[in-house]
Amino acid sequence: MESTLEKLKILADGAKYDVSCSSSGVGRRNTGKIGSSAAAGICHSWSADGRCISLLKILFTNKCVYDCEYCVNRRTADVARASFEPKELARLTIEFYRRNYIEGLFLSSAVEVSPDYTAERIMSCIRLLRNEYGFGGYIHAKIIPGVSPEILHQIGLLADRLSVNIELPTKESLNLLAPQKKPKNIFAPMKQITQTLTERKQLKGAGTMFKNQDIYSAGNLSYLEPEGENISTGDGSLVDLTGRPLAAPEKGRSRKERFAPAGQTTQMIIGASPESDRQIVKTSENLYRTFKMKRVYFSAYIPVSNSPLLPTPFTAPPLAREHRLYQADWLLRFYGFTADEILDEKTPFLDLELDPKISWALRNIDKFPMEINKVSLDELLRIPGVGTTSALRIVRQRRLSAIQFDDLKKIGVVVKRARYFITCCGKYCGGPDIAPDYIKNEMLAAECIRNRLLPIDDNVQLSMFNPVANQWGTVANRPDPIRNLHGQRTVSHG
Repeated sequence: MESTLEKLKILADGAKYDVSCSSSGVGRRNTGKIGSSAAAGICHSWSADGRCISLLKILFTNKCVYDCEYCVNRRTADVARASFEPKELARLTIEFYRRNYIEGLFLSSAVEVSPDYTAERIMSCIRLLRNEYGFGGYIHAKIIPGVSPEILHQIGLLADRLSVNIELPTKESLNLLAPQKKPKNIFAPMKQITQTLTERKQLKGAGTMFKNQDIYSAGNLSYLEPEGENISTGDGSLVDLTGRPLAAPEKGRSRKERFAPAGQTTQMIIGASPESDRQIVKTSENLYRTFKMKRVYFSAYIPVSNSPLLPTPFTAPPLAREHRLYQADWLLRFYGFTADEILDEKTPFLDLELDPKISWALRNIDKFPMEINKVSLDELLRIPGVGTTSALRIVRQRRLSAIQFDDLKKIGVVVKRARYFITCCGKYCGGPDIAPDYIKNEMLAAECIRNRLLPIDDNVQLSMFNPVANQWGTVANRPDPIRNLHGQRTVSHG
């Protein structure tokens, strides 16, 4: 029988492929309990105030009844197996907290016996932490598709954030690589979480979400929709998809008790199936629109299987593609872009050399240059190098006086990008031509100089032992690519 330490090694290692981690952005009211979820996050993430946050990221069990092709813990995989007891994991978590190793818990799991069996044990563990140990810190709980609504509701009252993994971008890929996982079983808990949050008035403008079925027409999530919907009975209680009432609040429970105050997230695997970036971005857009997701995470597929349905074990994980998808996701959430603007039928994949905002600008060069002193806030957000903060500063500043080109860097604009797409008081500082090919070449050349002659197509994670990065020895000993033979600077960092 494994010791707790042996289980910790096995189950912490099994959880490393789950990437849906971020700062919670929420504070749980602390009434005499230990721990705090204020500005807390996950696994060496960064909180809003700049702190690095640690969290115990672990599986409850890796004994799985499913045989998903892409999963390291699939039923037929030859790996060491272990399961925690609820009290064992609760005690381990609180001891880690008391030693200042962690600030919270990220708890995922394989499916042991059945979804309800596993979820009940997860619920028992979290309940012990909250009630017996008085832990008030951050808890992120993974919801297993197929779990009963009653158990999901109880976990939501205990955890700060919930997540249900969509796994793959399309129904066809899910049927091929994970035939035991049914789309409607993934969709139903997402929908229940969203509706419960809506009923508790914790999501803005979500009151008509499920009354308007047009939200499904923009993307390909209709295959997930189960028969029937969760509905309200009129007295504030909820019934599930089958008409059974959801668990009523326990007697004596505070009315102000919150359900998943940090909302819900999801995750999909990238590179295990043949979907284009356009399909992935459109699916993400629909998840945000339909379920009011806090985040959609992308996990570059790491070959862990010899299945003929998957890339070979020698295939490098598509890390650059994952990075570009996160940038596209940022445009969806904060910059007012739609999936059809980011990628169209003629351009189904993101450019790995340039970020999606620059790629969009080059495809729509007829909209540029924009006069920085005249365009609206929405148009400012479309300019490469202008972020949400700098756009608001520009709007405030130009009420007082016209903005000159030299003012942009002080405002926070990334001038080396923005200069090709703007004019200041009618003056264009982007060079002799506004042609897309010219701008792209200039940006790639500047990026190459910034990376100190590293190859542009080197899309692997950099290492201090990278032979290319160290071909000149230390940074101090490298020749300066922006100085001529007389030591004079020939190119500006801009």
